[in-house]
Amino acid sequence: MDIRQLFVQTFARERTFLLLLGAAFLAVGLTYRDAAVARWLGFLFAGYAAVANDSIQTIGTFIASNSEQRWWVLWLFIGGIFLATAGYSWAVHGGDVSYGRLLSKGFEATPASFSYLQVAAPLFLLILTRLKMPVSTTFLLLSSFAASAGSIGSILSKSLSGYALAFGLSIAIWLALSRWMARRFVGPAHPAWRVLQWLTSGVLWSIWLMQDAANVAVYLPRSLSAAEFAAFAGAIFLGLGWLFYSGGDRIQQIVNEKAAVVDVRAATVIDLVYAAILYYFKIESSIPMSTTWVFLGLLGGRELAMALVGASGRRWHVALRLLLRDVGFAAIGLLISLALAAAVNPLFYEEALRFLGL
Repeated sequence: MDIRQLFVQTFARERTFLLLLGAAFLAVGLTYRDAAVARWLGFLFAGYAAVANDSIQTIGTFIASNSEQRWWVLWLFIGGIFLATAGYSWAVHGGDVSYGRLLSKGFEATPASFSYLQVAAPLFLLILTRLKMPVSTTFLLLSSFAASAGSIGSILSKSLSGYALAFGLSIAIWLALSRWMARRFVGPAHPAWRVLQWLTSGVLWSIWLMQDAANVAVYLPRSLSAAEFAAFAGAIFLGLGWLFYSGGDRIQQIVNEKAAVVDVRAATVIDLVYAAILYYFKIESSIPMSTTWVFLGLLGGRELAMALVGASGRRWHVALRLLLRDVGFAAIGLLISLALAAAVNPLFYEEALRFLGL
């Protein structure tokens, strides 16, 4: 097959997506100079792009292990938790929906104007999501608004430490328990497991929102009025509905290809460990972090441990290849994020050059 045939086939397969994407880039070009319009257009793109890409972390196992449930039941459950979590932050933190994450150094000021790339950044995330790449929305969306390279350095340091902790902890847990779970988690699960999984998924989703709401709220005023909060919450709620209707979109494959995630018992264990790690980092500091890196560390350590003890049916080198592929995709997303930040923000570019000694 030559390049021309490949291009034609790809366009035919992705025609609707590409046309919508082109229209979105055009809309950004027509509106980015009007800050009042651009902030909400950027938020709408960021809201769907961030939830669609990051869904694998929090509700990916929930979707995989509840595939027999009606999509709207799952949507109302997860959407209701979103409304409660965001509403609590808005009420308690004076209109802020990020649980104070945007008040950390480098992101505390509401953007007064926007560049084209700042508003269009979520569209690049949509492209990467379409390619099934689990990139960090924290880096891709927040880096364009960073007031200094130091703020990105703090996020990167916290995120990498999160990956290391999640990887090490999951290796230890699944090396110790995976054979036992393989013997015990057979046959139909007791109904209590379903209740426990919904509870842990809800807790995990709420804690994740406390970390990552900053990624989409960065476009908006740091204190939202009642009408602005209604628009913010309504848009995300409807976006979640589409996500469940589409079964998690293509990025869901990152979860589905991992061993034993469809079993409600295994999914519950994953969610419990992930929620505990995220909660630790939530109380450890208010600096934003990439939850994607934490989740990849958790899944990678689990997959490798299960392969090492023969509990997954995969050889260890196959598990290692999956682990390295996911990390590679996340690293590509990080490089794209930094490139966007440098292109958008001259101050960031200059500080980055000084940091590198150039």
